[in-house]
Amino acid sequence: MSENKIADLNIQENAGSQTVLGGIQQKVITFVAVFMSVFHLYVLGFYPITPWILYTVHLGLGAILILMIYPMRKSAPNSVTMMIDYLLIVLVLFAGSYLIIEMDELVYRIGVAPTPLDLVVSVILIVTVLEITRRTTGLVLPILALIFILYAHYGRYIPGDLGHRGYEWNRILSYLNSMDAIFSVPIGASATFVFLFILFGSFLGMTGGSKFFINFAIGLTGGKRGGPAKAAVVSSALFGSVSGNSVANVVSTGVFTIPLMKKIGYPSRYAGAVESVASTGGQIMPPILGSAAFIMAQLIGTSYINIVYASIVPALLYFFTVIIMIDLQAAKLGLKGLPKKELPNLKNVLMKEGHLFIPLLVLIFTMTVLNTSPIKAAIWAIASTILVSFIKKHTRMTFSKLIKCLVDGAKSALGMIAACATAGLVIGVLNLTGVGLKFASLILSIAGDNLALALIMTMCATIILGMGLPTTAAYLITAAVVAPVLIQMGVSPLAAHMFVLYFACLSAFTPPVALAAYAAAGIADAKPMQVAFTSMKIGLVAFIIPFVFVYGPAILLQGTPTQIIVSTLTALIGAFGLACGVEGWFLGNRANVIARIFLLCSALALIIPGVMTDAIGLGLIVGAVLIQVFLKRRNLEQQVSKNLNEIEG
Repeated sequence: MSENKIADLNIQENAGSQTVLGGIQQKVITFVAVFMSVFHLYVLGFYPITPWILYTVHLGLGAILILMIYPMRKSAPNSVTMMIDYLLIVLVLFAGSYLIIEMDELVYRIGVAPTPLDLVVSVILIVTVLEITRRTTGLVLPILALIFILYAHYGRYIPGDLGHRGYEWNRILSYLNSMDAIFSVPIGASATFVFLFILFGSFLGMTGGSKFFINFAIGLTGGKRGGPAKAAVVSSALFGSVSGNSVANVVSTGVFTIPLMKKIGYPSRYAGAVESVASTGGQIMPPILGSAAFIMAQLIGTSYINIVYASIVPALLYFFTVIIMIDLQAAKLGLKGLPKKELPNLKNVLMKEGHLFIPLLVLIFTMTVLNTSPIKAAIWAIASTILVSFIKKHTRMTFSKLIKCLVDGAKSALGMIAACATAGLVIGVLNLTGVGLKFASLILSIAGDNLALALIMTMCATIILGMGLPTTAAYLITAAVVAPVLIQMGVSPLAAHMFVLYFACLSAFTPPVALAAYAAAGIADAKPMQVAFTSMKIGLVAFIIPFVFVYGPAILLQGTPTQIIVSTLTALIGAFGLACGVEGWFLGNRANVIARIFLLCSALALIIPGVMTDAIGLGLIVGAVLIQVFLKRRNLEQQVSKNLNEIEG
């Protein structure tokens, strides 16, 4: 598969439902997409403008592209649906122009004294946002937003604490068209940090970066035991942090890694599950964390780099455990790596394409050493990608490639734009009615002073709300509703939001709606639910890590150096014990039931921070070792005795 094909897969989250285009319409799409990318680069890098105008243009151009690319129905568009699309585009242009022209006056009218034309524009905007979200991400998020909008008006009929006095439609519609709703933090982050990093991913992919990551990962780990599975983890970790979407990660790297895993002997369901878990983990992989980190920084009022630092150890635990799990599975099945003749030569890969690491290093250097803003860091990373592409002829950025980067970058952002705008509708209703605080009070009244119960309820709510949604949209909605609960119970804002982000990510492979697992199942030719449940087994540690950093902030690099080092080492040992206990393989042999129980209990004790729990965990590990040594010695004695009997016989 060519690198251009990889880029196409990467940018199309819902490729199967996109319209096949050609002729003048395709030229218009290309022009709008290029203009959109250049506009963002110019105003964010060189000529700052009022946020209201930036957000309006961002949403307007995104809506126009979605209406032109994604059909109203899955079947081929007919003249009626095309006319509706054109009408919506005209209405979007009218609404956007009105918002910009009336900007100074709207500030005083929104949500207070809207004019009839204000309300018309609001209706156009809300309907358009719901429709473009339906086309790009499905029905789940638009239906959720509609429920919240109806709640804003009919909440007066709901008894108990969740009810409210109700609001008139003119106030609701006007308020939703404000910087507390559609144009709030989600669309603000989408129009700035997120768009630029998606554009950076497009440039990196066009130079061959995605292909390089895969070849590098296979060359590094492909020859080891279970090598292709380990290569899937490495490549997905590298690519997933940039791609910003677990499903896009699965379809771009999985088409290579899943067949290789099946080739060496992994069952289809297991191969799909490995790619599903690895691709989902890319969303919590520093330095980019799939773009959600930028929104988190905005919501909790901290610097982006603080979130990057906090995510290092949890990501290390996540991928370390996944690597151990697939290695133990390979040991149980007696699997080997790829033959040497089928492996890319790592030295040649680095010599030929190693310069494509430079943009990532530039990104990290500018944010950590130079302490620049994420916006400037992203622009520097894009510029460095263009420059380093000229080092080798096959990666060189031509004019046609440059245009394609700008187009693909804009297209890649469409699902994100729609999801953020719709999430803004939900946040607007939360702000207007105060239901977020009421929901928090409800959970607090149920959980009382029991933080563990509140965490479990938050976990369930996040996974349920996140099913079928992109990670960022799932995080935005659940963070607005449930994160305040944890903060009120004394959890730090960073830990509370990281907790929500983790489970928003995990919803991608948690059944019954597990989009990443389903995508991997399609490539692996396996049953989706089997892949989803196997994914949960492989990614089991991911369900524990969020609880760990709530109770032990040292995992988030908050604490003394000694606390951080001890917590990290014991958590890694605990993760190893968890993998051995789940897979039932320890010290080169199958572990019996007692040893597995010891290992699983040791994992929980070691992962949970504390001197007492660490001591218990290490003791259980020693117990498991003694059991395995005893069993190995007994088996050896039995084998020797059997051989002697055969000789005597």
